[in-house]
Amino acid sequence: MAEAQNAPVQGGTVPAGSTTAGQIAVAAESTVATRMSAPPSYDVADFPVPHGREEEWRFTPLERLRGLHDGTAVADGGIRVEISTPEGVTQETVGRDDARVGRAGKPVDRVAAQAYSAFEKASVITVPKEARPEEPIRITVHGEGGTAYAHQVIELGAFAEAVVVVDHTGDAVLAAGVDYLIGDGAKLTVVSVQDWDDNAVHVGQHNALIGRDASFKSVVVTFGGDLVRLHPRVNYASTGGSAELIGLYFTDRGQHQEHRLLVDHDQPHCTSNVVYKGALQGDDAHAVWIGDVLIEAAAEGTDTYEMNRNLVLTDGARVDSVPNLEIETGEIVGAGHASATGRFDDEQLFYLMARGIPEADARRLVVRGFFAELVQQIGLPDVEERLLAKIEAELEAAV
Repeated sequence: MAEAQNAPVQGGTVPAGSTTAGQIAVAAESTVATRMSAPPSYDVADFPVPHGREEEWRFTPLERLRGLHDGTAVADGGIRVEISTPEGVTQETVGRDDARVGRAGKPVDRVAAQAYSAFEKASVITVPKEARPEEPIRITVHGEGGTAYAHQVIELGAFAEAVVVVDHTGDAVLAAGVDYLIGDGAKLTVVSVQDWDDNAVHVGQHNALIGRDASFKSVVVTFGGDLVRLHPRVNYASTGGSAELIGLYFTDRGQHQEHRLLVDHDQPHCTSNVVYKGALQGDDAHAVWIGDVLIEAAAEGTDTYEMNRNLVLTDGARVDSVPNLEIETGEIVGAGHASATGRFDDEQLFYLMARGIPEADARRLVVRGFFAELVQQIGLPDVEERLLAKIEAELEAAV
């Protein structure tokens, strides 16, 4: 597998490439300004209707968004949401005027702003200060064939610890926002699984605001859907915060799966680690990964790394992988990124086949191994087993 990467740096950068593009720049402006055609805003009118030539939309097939991008998609209650909370965790429904809604980050594009302006009520789940529920919070979003706009807030008090599992299933056209508010010293793990039916469209922005000495672990798993476009975004409210962003996607024939990340280091002595892996198979399978990391001038002592790896299983599939790193201060611990895309490792296949394993089985073993490292980091046996079974089902058609 060919790989382009840069080594960790001290107060500087070493350029690196990617599958289609890659860059590192020492910048005087925030990526919020340089990487988008308009600054973040809650107002839909602040974002022009995209035409596909903008940097943030050039990979996305706009005609498959079903009107989410131009205001023609009308909500008709197309989803059913079920929330299961363990003892001590509260759930409430609030309006857009609640101070917690949107606090973790503003919409960054027209679809996100449309989702924010169009949802009727937001669900707020609160884990109190120092609480540590033994069971995960489970959220099921099931599409029922219609169009919906939604917003959720997950709030952890100081020194609380919680795990949240979100499952997306069924058929829907959904634009949604999620806020993760992580109090000082708190620890939040979120596993978001996109296992939609083949016709679904899902565009989401996930904002995390990490408190002092708090930690956030995000696991994003994308299998289904006609088009899935997700924006995981991380900001730090104070010093000492850490973020771990893990992603796994399996892009099948005709699917478009796009993950666009931003980690904004705007506080000193914070860390981030990003690892996303994807496999693709079938004609017109298209995966897009954009990894933006910004180290602002105030963020001395930052330590960050991001990596994206892709395994192309068949002809006709396409990957666009673009890591970006912008550094405004030389007083950092380290910063680096890597991007790699390739086919099967011939040496691994030869090793397995030389020991009597048929080629098709050997290929399955290679792909399982490719994903196993990430799946095992989830830490929830039932979720891990379900994902491994899903990968196995995908591989039955792949190799």
